[in-house]
Amino acid sequence: MVNPTNRADALRHGSLEPADNGHLDPVALAARLVSIDSTNPDLVPGGAGEAEIAAWCAQWLAARGFQVHRLEERAGRPSIVGIKRGTGTGGSLMLNAHLDTVGVAGYEGDPFSGERHSGRLHGRGAFDTKAGLAAVLVAAHRATLTPLAGDVLVTLVADEEFGSLGTEEVLRRFSADAAIVVEPSELNLTVCHRGFAWFELTLHGRAAHGSMPGEGVDAIRHAGLVLHGLDELRTGLEQRPAHPLLGHGTVRVAMIAGGTDAATVAPSATLTIERRTVPGEAPKQVEAELRHLLDHLAATTADFRYDLTRLVARGAFEADPTWPIVRLLDEQAERVLGRPVVQRGEPFWTDAGLVREAGIPCLLFGVDGSGAHAPVEWATERSIHQLAEILEDTIIAFCG
Repeated sequence: MVNPTNRADALRHGSLEPADNGHLDPVALAARLVSIDSTNPDLVPGGAGEAEIAAWCAQWLAARGFQVHRLEERAGRPSIVGIKRGTGTGGSLMLNAHLDTVGVAGYEGDPFSGERHSGRLHGRGAFDTKAGLAAVLVAAHRATLTPLAGDVLVTLVADEEFGSLGTEEVLRRFSADAAIVVEPSELNLTVCHRGFAWFELTLHGRAAHGSMPGEGVDAIRHAGLVLHGLDELRTGLEQRPAHPLLGHGTVRVAMIAGGTDAATVAPSATLTIERRTVPGEAPKQVEAELRHLLDHLAATTADFRYDLTRLVARGAFEADPTWPIVRLLDEQAERVLGRPVVQRGEPFWTDAGLVREAGIPCLLFGVDGSGAHAPVEWATERSIHQLAEILEDTIIAFCG
């Protein structure tokens, strides 16, 4: 426990212990969380991972009377679930925030300083999303100082920045009547986002001497036909009715490799294809479109042979504006901010897609700032306080 006479210095330098009440200030708490390296090791080999920050948050929750569950199907990649039980007569609400961050290579300054100046909190994860994580902790504690009718579940998950193993593990064990996923949204309501699917396409040719190309099958030439076909698919996507917040789906080649040397007809080529989807474009549908394109090429091009593997696919997310959680969060945000709140969509994917697929109505809401995955990252201190207040009031309104 920090000596009270040294608390101001501790707040500046992020040295508070989990049980210290200085961490009921969400900005001070966020600064402490930024000081803990939680770089995702699947993104950066040798990254610190979530073990230290998960243990710290577990102690914070336990010190404030939450039932704490540690989930760790993959060693060294824990997620934490903290629960305050209600009387059993109200709705249950899940608050989801991720513990991991991207790497710090190229970061300008100390990425773990938690430095505060000019009304901003700086450091890796300040915006994405340790400020939101701090607001969740403080809001959940404040909201449950008086027992509620419904349960409050705080889910602090590993691996959001890569494979989402933490949220997947949580959802196999826990559920709720609604959820708020805390991602940086500049204090706007994110009610939809795109999905994505990644495919690996291997084209099979036949090697031959470069001076006699007719004796071989040029896989790189076939790759050119695929690129042309994908351009036509892209044009078709852009001619479909646009989603009001997300626009159109997209398709592109992210990586391409092929051939063995300058004197040999390429015996193979490999393309990594990314398809970003909007609501209504299911992963199976997207794969069927690609296979239709490739089957057409196989039927009309001599010796065109391919293998297509779906590497990963995540469906798009869309909230129903009539869900109680959407209406309540909108109302509380407008009250705290003193203005109508914008509803928007995001081009990227988040764990909200998994939460919705699990049958839980949800949306995204988070702090104001900038620099996610960038050389300088920050969140405004004002928005951290506002987020904590909005979340606290929404918890009370929803859980009763």
